[in-house]
Amino acid sequence: MRFKLILPALVAATALALTGCVNGGGGNPTTAAPTIAPDAAAVALLPEAIKTSGELTMGVDATYPPNEYKDADGNPIGWDVDLANAVAAKLGLKPVWTVAAFANIIPSVTGNKVSMGVSSFTDNAERQKQVNFVDYYQAGILWASAAGKNVNPDDACGLKVAVQATTYEHTDEVPAKSAACVKAGKAPIDIKPFDTQDAATTAVALGQVDAMSADSPVTAYAIAQSKGKLQAAGSSFEVAPYGYALSKTLGLDKAVQAAVQSLMDDGTYKAILTKWGVQEGAIPAAVINGGK
Repeated sequence: MRFKLILPALVAATALALTGCVNGGGGNPTTAAPTIAPDAAAVALLPEAIKTSGELTMGVDATYPPNEYKDADGNPIGWDVDLANAVAAKLGLKPVWTVAAFANIIPSVTGNKVSMGVSSFTDNAERQKQVNFVDYYQAGILWASAAGKNVNPDDACGLKVAVQATTYEHTDEVPAKSAACVKAGKAPIDIKPFDTQDAATTAVALGQVDAMSADSPVTAYAIAQSKGKLQAAGSSFEVAPYGYALSKTLGLDKAVQAAVQSLMDDGTYKAILTKWGVQEGAIPAAVINGGK
């Protein structure tokens, strides 16, 4: 997100198939909003400044297929993008996307450069110190390795493991496993952070690392796209909610919560997830700061 002795041209083709386009910077054209009527109750909860602007500005790191990545023109696509566009439609707002590095999105939300962060954020207590989350999905962690290479996430001491920098896998999950290795008198995990998920994935494809750790829909998609070159290393674990990151001071969280719930109630939510094959992570209700 694999194996050795791949010809250079095949390496490039494999990396593209697994990961989509490479992340860029700056603003991107607005992607087309779905034909969804605004929800009057959700619209009524909008802060006046947002309602007057007519726009929902959103930050995304578009390197995490199938959640969020880029089409051939560089515009963000994916089920996470489709769902956020539907949220904007329920609020009667035009979705406007800015592609940014993952680590810069929450600071952009707290600094009011964008109104909402949409990038598969795991809602947890540490991040809640900076932003509020409206939870809309649940995902676990799933490791992957090259086909035929047996890797046990619970006994990965001494292995090289790729992660996307600043994700939960980088900051919490893999470091905790590494610390357990050291406590047991074994070699630590050699954690290899990459700026983007596609780069982390490619490192596994090239045999530069033993495995990768990412959110379950991302790893499952990588395995499906690899045409047998990748395999799951164990099963999903540490299931937690994804949340839209929102400013604690802007007052947008209640409106977004109402919009997400409206999508859940009318079936649009489930339809979007099913279209992308990620419906197993559906949740019944939108909550604020439901992560721990």
